[in-house]
Parts: sequence; C-alpha cells; structure tokens
Amino acid sequence: MAVLPIVLYPHAALTTPARPVETFDEELSQFIESMAETMYAANGVGLAANQVAELRRVAVIDCAGDGEPSQLYELVNPVIVERKGQLVWQEGCLSFPDLYNDIKRAAEVTVEYQTRTGEKRSVSATGLLSVALQHEIDHLDGVVFTERLAIFEKRVALRKYRKICERRGLTPSE
Repeated sequence: MAVLPIVLYPHAALTTPARPVETFDEELSQFIESMAETMYAANGVGLAANQVAELRRVAVIDCAGDGEPSQLYELVNPVIVERKGQLVWQEGCLSFPDLYNDIKRAAEVTVEYQTRTGEKRSVSATGLLSVALQHEIDHLDGVVFTERLAIFEKRVALRKYRKICERRGLTPSE
C-alpha cells in the first residue's frame, strides 16, 4: 500500500462533506489499508478520507498507546447514533500540524458503521476513542475541530496555526 499525502487546512476537502460509500470492493480495501499506513506514518490516532482529499465516508482510528496491541477501527459510513455526557479534551489534527485546543465533546458515543466488506457494526466508546470517533466523523461531515471553538478562540487558534506553518515552512493546501 502507499502513504497518502495529508492535506493541510484550508484545503477545500476539509470543509466538504464526504459522500457515502456504496461499493465495497478491492479498491476500497486497498484505500483503507493506505489510509491506515498513512495514519501510522504520521503518528496519528485517526484519519478521515477528507484529509487525503478523498470525499468518501471512510475513516481509520487506532488509539492504542505505546506498547499496547493495535486496535484499528476501519469505519465506512460511520454515524453517531447516541451521545451522553460532556468532556473537554485537548485535540490536535494531522491537517493542523502542532495546533492543539481544548474541545468540548460528548463523553460517550455509540457509532454505527460498516466494515470494508459492508458488514454493519457498532461501537460504544468513552475517553480518547470517543473523542477520536467524534473528531473523524466531524471531518467526514466537513467540519474541522477549530469550528468547535468559540469565535475568539477560533481566531487565536488560526493565527497560531499560520505562525506554525510559517515557522515550519509549510504551505497550507488550497
């Protein structure tokens, strides 16, 4: 498989809702494997198809810590069907390198999704997995994590992001 290029904000794919997957074939399986390889290569815990400029409802997540066995979730057409409670978690995003902000999320979610073969499944999660599920599904809905901030906090975060890009010599994607 291949490591795919991750697009940086403000690339249009990041704010465009992804289309549902209707065809479950070998190409989809290869795409999911490339997404997982890309996520691992970037040291991320999640990656949505929008982040590699593909507008299809596919995401991968693996929240296993160092020394823990991999727990890869391959999510096709994921939908949050239940939310409970609230928490604040410091989030980052591979499309916003080195930018971190406290984001309010549901403390617990239940997500229904399909596997790469179209099999229907669900997962209930708390903690980091809950946050990652919500973050990646937001991407698939065309919502980036800075949209979850209050207006002033968002301005500060985007100013900080521009400075990070300048300092690191990154050119945000168009």
